[in-house]
Amino acid sequence: MSDTPLQRASVDGLPVVFVNPAPANDRGRLALFLPFLGGRKETVAPQLARLAHDGFTAVGFDPFRLGERGDGDDQAVVAAVFAHFRRDMWPILGQTTLDAVRVLDWATARFPVDADDIVAGGLSMGGDIGVALAGIDRRVTRVAAVGATPDWTRPGMRHVGNPEEVILQGDPTAFGQWMYSHLDPMTHPGGYAHGPAIAFELGADDTHVPPEAATRFREALRTAAPLAAERMRVTEHAGLDHLSTIRDTRVVESALAWLADPT
Repeated sequence: MSDTPLQRASVDGLPVVFVNPAPANDRGRLALFLPFLGGRKETVAPQLARLAHDGFTAVGFDPFRLGERGDGDDQAVVAAVFAHFRRDMWPILGQTTLDAVRVLDWATARFPVDADDIVAGGLSMGGDIGVALAGIDRRVTRVAAVGATPDWTRPGMRHVGNPEEVILQGDPTAFGQWMYSHLDPMTHPGGYAHGPAIAFELGADDTHVPPEAATRFREALRTAAPLAAERMRVTEHAGLDHLSTIRDTRVVESALAWLADPT
């Protein structure tokens, strides 16, 4: 891994962390990697270090309402999301996706990287955001999404640890509805016409983020964005539910290796 420590910056008030690659290993590439719901930028420090080891300038930031952008109780945000999913989750997904564009603007201006060939990814919600980002920012050419979905409605979503209980999603606010209506990947397949390569690393037994959505998304892309459909990889890992997927070091390593793949 990279010996370079986690460094910090503020981008228009957004708390950002980054790890630079060793000069001899610098590929001139930028990687963005984001945490799961309830996580913060420091949560993905190991993944940022791994990406820096592979020659990327690796960047992460706190999602909307979490970490330094929250009130200090990330688990209260998680509880609110699963009590009122569309009211609370859609704004987090949407605002963080838009924030990611601002962070990429900052990073491409600050670091000597190829501004038109950026990779992105994340764990669970972080992967959701990486996929949505690729649909609105053509600079993102490669995405690795671990335990994530392209469908913000998550049909059939069950509670983590209680697969018998369906989560009642409720209604969105006007703000959340705007975010969904403009940014949800499943309903905007044309946004991927530039052909970003996307890898979904999913748990075959995940009832919280059902893996079927990735296959459904690929089918939607076949007409609207055939190059993206051709370049998509969907891997379902037998015996893994949601938490075990995002915690499995082999699964996460597969996602990071995909981001580092030069082909």
